[in-house]
Amino acid sequence: MRIEKIAEEKYTEIKLLEEKLDSRLSPELKGELIVLNTNGAKNIILNLKEVKYADSSGLSAILTGNRLCQSAGGTFVLSNLSDHIKKLIKISHLENVLTIVPTAEEAREAIFMDEIERELNEQEEQDAQ
Repeated sequence: MRIEKIAEEKYTEIKLLEEKLDSRLSPELKGELIVLNTNGAKNIILNLKEVKYADSSGLSAILTGNRLCQSAGGTFVLSNLSDHIKKLIKISHLENVLTIVPTAEEAREAIFMDEIERELNEQEEQDAQ
């Protein structure tokens, strides 16, 4: 699996450099997401700009990333989806489960906004005690 990984302070972006996210690549992507999460990455952007096709196993890998980030109190964002992948997500009724934005820049902004919101909520909880 060819990927480009960009690790920043608040997030890690994974650019999948493959045309297909299918049963051949999905286990590797799941493994990569698990390793990132285990190493402390709670905010992950999955940039699918190069991916034209995904199947149910690819969708499963995406859902794994989403679940891992949520469990860690973070955010999982998908960006640059092809029409095929958008349709697969819609058919699966997951458009309200997954955070999807058009561009990687918007994905970074979404993560920063979620981080600010979490920090404000934590501050409110501390102030209430």
